[in-house]
Amino acid sequence: MDRNGIGEHFIRVRDGLTLFAAEYPAIRRRSDGNIPLPVVCLPGLSRNSRDFHGFARTVSSDPEMPRRVIAIDYRGRGRSDWDADPSRYQLSVEAGDVLEICSALDINAAIFVGTSRGGLILHLLAGMAPGLSQANILNDIGPVIEIGGLLAIARYLNDEGRYTSWRAAAMALKMLHGPAFPALEAADWDDMAESLYRETDGAIVPDFDPALVAPLLELSAETPPADLWPLFDRLREKPLMVIRGETSSLLSQNTVSDMARRHSGMQALTVPGQGHAPLLHLPGVIEPISRFMAAVG
Repeated sequence: MDRNGIGEHFIRVRDGLTLFAAEYPAIRRRSDGNIPLPVVCLPGLSRNSRDFHGFARTVSSDPEMPRRVIAIDYRGRGRSDWDADPSRYQLSVEAGDVLEICSALDINAAIFVGTSRGGLILHLLAGMAPGLSQANILNDIGPVIEIGGLLAIARYLNDEGRYTSWRAAAMALKMLHGPAFPALEAADWDDMAESLYRETDGAIVPDFDPALVAPLLELSAETPPADLWPLFDRLREKPLMVIRGETSSLLSQNTVSDMARRHSGMQALTVPGQGHAPLLHLPGVIEPISRFMAAVG
């Protein structure tokens, strides 16, 4: 445990890399003695476990149903090892890593939260380990990914710079993403900077392997979209919640509507004043998520 009571797990996976997972233990037991399902959080492409800090703190201390929460750093992100072979930065490999981490932490059934790339990994896990996920929450991602949004992500990740202070990093994030996130306040931008960057050699720099960006730079407006609907259909067997940022450039409202037609029990939430991808711990977002999870168990 670190000084804040967060468990720190370093897990060696099949190809020798050591990956990191943060654990937020439930701070109390339920009054009826039952143990709720744990929650496993999967971040976006260049993000890491710190993205879920506020969410995990809230869920693990819920007065009605506190849960154990695990947040994962994929290979090449956060406190996990970088991969010497960048070709292994792919969804199928990362999905395998998630399975190994869950096994190492004795997680046999859980509620999964996937932001962006994390949600795509959930599409794969539904086929690889159908009994592991008891419910899925997709945060601003679906089986149709808007190419314009992907190209925008490629541009700003490729242009990530070095900053002289945490304040400068937070201000740069606000300047870049502020128009899509009018609901955020100054403290939210500070938190975002601390989750996205690390301090090294006196500079604030992105906390991911730059090799992650290379495949995105090969995309163009003419790149044909992948057909992910067959993978999405595997998610129909379990409860599903889809969260979309009101100004999202990656997940369209039309796609959410199509998802709802294929999954009749799907719950959908549009988050006002946020884009790709919504912060899950903020008021108006965490409450419906908590109700969804409580109904699952």
